[in-house]
Amino acid sequence: MMTILSGVGLLLVALAGFSLFSLKMPKGQLAMSGMANAAVATFLVEAIHKYITGDLLGIDFFRTVGETSGSLSGVAAAIMVPLSMGANPVLSVVAGVAVGSYGILPGFIAGYLVGMLSPIVEKKLPEGLNIILGALLIAPFAHLIAWASDPVVTVLLTRIGGTITAATEQSPIVMGFLLGGIMKMICTSPLSSMALTAMLGLSGLPMGIAAIACVGGSFTNGIIFARLKLGNKSNVIAVMLEPLTQADIVTSNPIPIYCSNFFGGGLAGISAAVFQIINNAPGTASPIPGLLAPFAFNPPLQVVLALAFAVAGGSLAGFVGSLVFKGHKKRAAETASAVTVGA
Repeated sequence: MMTILSGVGLLLVALAGFSLFSLKMPKGQLAMSGMANAAVATFLVEAIHKYITGDLLGIDFFRTVGETSGSLSGVAAAIMVPLSMGANPVLSVVAGVAVGSYGILPGFIAGYLVGMLSPIVEKKLPEGLNIILGALLIAPFAHLIAWASDPVVTVLLTRIGGTITAATEQSPIVMGFLLGGIMKMICTSPLSSMALTAMLGLSGLPMGIAAIACVGGSFTNGIIFARLKLGNKSNVIAVMLEPLTQADIVTSNPIPIYCSNFFGGGLAGISAAVFQIINNAPGTASPIPGLLAPFAFNPPLQVVLALAFAVAGGSLAGFVGSLVFKGHKKRAAETASAVTVGA
C-alpha cells in the first residue's frame, strides 16, 4: 500500500509542479506544447520505425531512422520549445544542436531559457549582427544549462519514474486504474500527457497503461461531447483524435468531462494492466501515438484485445457520465481553440 501511495503521491507532486509551470510561468503552455511536439518527433518515430518497421519487419534502414530519432530528444526539445515560444528559428536551432546528446528534460530547460533570452539578444545586439553574435552567445549558454541541469533532473525524475514503476509492478490493477485515470485527465486538460510521460521517462507497463488509457478515454470524450451536445460533429471527432484542439470547450465544461475521463481512463488502464501491455517509448501518451506505439513491444493480438476492452471501458464511462451529468448546463467556450500536435 505504501508503494502505491508513494507512486501516486510523487506523480501528483510532479503534476502539480508541471501544472504550475504551464499555467504560471511566462509562455509556459507554449513551452509545454513544444515539448509534446518534440516527443512526437523523436519517441513516436523511434517506437514505430525502430521496433515495428525495423525489428519486427527486419528493415535495417528504418531501424537506423528510429534509433537516430530517439537519441535526439533533447535536441528536438531545445529547438521546438523556443520555436513554440516565438523565438528566432536560427537561434532555436543553435540551442538544439548545442545540447548534443542530453535528454529531453535538460533540452527542455535549455530551450525554455533560450526562448526567453533570444528576443532580448536580437533586440539589444546591432541589427545585421544580432543573428551571428546571438548564435555565438546562445550556443554555449544552452549547453551550459543542459550540462548543469542534467544530473539534478536525472536523479529526481528517475526516482519518480522508478517509484511509479515499482507501484505498478506490485499492484498492476490498482495502479492501472489510478494511473490510467490521472493520465487521461491530463491528456484532456490544457496540459500535456506526452510531455509529462516524456519528462518522467516512463516505460514498460506504466507507459503502456498511460498510452492505452489515452486511447480508451478518447471514446469517453467522444460520447460525452455527443450526448451532452458540447459542440458539433466536428468537435466530437476532434476531441477524440486530439483533445487539446478542444481546450476551450473542455475548460468551459470541466466537471462532466474530467470526472468521466478519470473513470474512462481508469477502466482502459485496467485493460492495459490485465493484458500486460508494455510500452518502451516514453512520451507517447496521446490517442494516436498511444494507439500505435504498443504494437512495437507486444504481440499484435494482445494489443488488439487490450484496445478492445479499453474502448469498451471508455465508452461505458462516457455513457454513464452522460447520464449522471445529463442536467449539466453547458457553457459556451470563451476563447478560440488552441491547436497543437501533442496532448
